[in-house]
Amino acid sequence: MHQKVDTRIRLALIYGSSREGRFCDKVAGWAISQIQGDGPFDLAVIDPGEIDLPPRHVSGGHPALEELRQVIGWADGFVVVTPEYNRGYPAILKFLIDAVGPEWRGKPVGFISYGGISGGLRAVEQLRLVFGELHAAPIRDGVAFADVWSRFDAEGQLLNADRAEQAMATMLAQLHWWASALRKARASVPYGQFAPA
Repeated sequence: MHQKVDTRIRLALIYGSSREGRFCDKVAGWAISQIQGDGPFDLAVIDPGEIDLPPRHVSGGHPALEELRQVIGWADGFVVVTPEYNRGYPAILKFLIDAVGPEWRGKPVGFISYGGISGGLRAVEQLRLVFGELHAAPIRDGVAFADVWSRFDAEGQLLNADRAEQAMATMLAQLHWWASALRKARASVPYGQFAPA
């Protein structure tokens, strides 16, 4: 008798900005529309603009941080939507990342970036190092929106969407593969309990 294999992946999409009037709403809104539907993902959204975060890191017990840790622990993989501010990623995103610890380990992270001429890629390169340090697995392919202000209309609809949709499909396929493989690996041997060589 065969056991039913759960092929659905629990994905958390993380807003990288909490600025008033942020463009992140348009980019993340587009990303959410691409992920939802008939795809193989169950989606949770983490929006620092909607979370009652403490003004500084606390050692434990803060309800918003405990809820954040639970969602990160629930997820099999992540999509980070980040702008590039002054050649880096926003401080609020660093706060969210650092507020969580072992829940990141052994899970893949994909990136959607946006900005001016670089499309946010400098922010993504920094984030790859941060997530690698946390034992997460940044995946290669992502989505980048250069000159993002010209890419969306006033209603938040992406213009000339074909290339971005293709890049998103590639990234999501890679995320699904990695998340499935790493979930099986974590179930077999919990991350951190492997024997040293």
